[in-house]
Amino acid sequence: VDGFEIKAGESVLEIKKYHHKEKPFYHFAMNIPTNLFASAKAWAKSKVELTREEDDDEVYFSFLDAQSFYFLDPSGNIVEFISRYSVSPKSGAESFSAQSVLCISEINITTDEVRTLGNRLISNGVPVRNGETIREDGLNFMGEHEAGSFLLLGPRKRRWIFSDKESETFPLSLVINQHLEISLDGEGCMELKKVE
Repeated sequence: VDGFEIKAGESVLEIKKYHHKEKPFYHFAMNIPTNLFASAKAWAKSKVELTREEDDDEVYFSFLDAQSFYFLDPSGNIVEFISRYSVSPKSGAESFSAQSVLCISEINITTDEVRTLGNRLISNGVPVRNGETIREDGLNFMGEHEAGSFLLLGPRKRRWIFSDKESETFPLSLVINQHLEISLDGEGCMELKKVE
């Protein structure tokens, strides 16, 4: 098998086989209903071991009004389930299931050309969250806060929270809002094109 797809609410994550000496890994987040955080955490704990930051297996981000927990999938990807209280809806369900995932809401773009790629994203309609300036040495949330989905643009060698992994550049291809296709090669070079 050279790949497979995972439907995650409104999103589709396609995993393809990568032939390279290094084993690629990514960080991606999935939005979950705000009223099912505890249930989602219990569901995940029944299947995988949650990762920890210091002694905590969850975190509240005041700047996002969001709560998250993390785990590693079998391929070593850093997976985050996040309830964004100001934008994610509640669910009518009483407990969490895989069908409760709303969408993929974050994925990393790691490059040595953070400012250049950030400016290209901005010129193609993907702003830095809340009008912030691009930081070359940190993580930049690219996207509209109200949409609850972001590209996480940052440099190599930045440690991902809730893991001991440092960010690296691996090939990535994604389509945003069905109108912008972004491709990143294994060296951190990005290609952008409008989807008609």
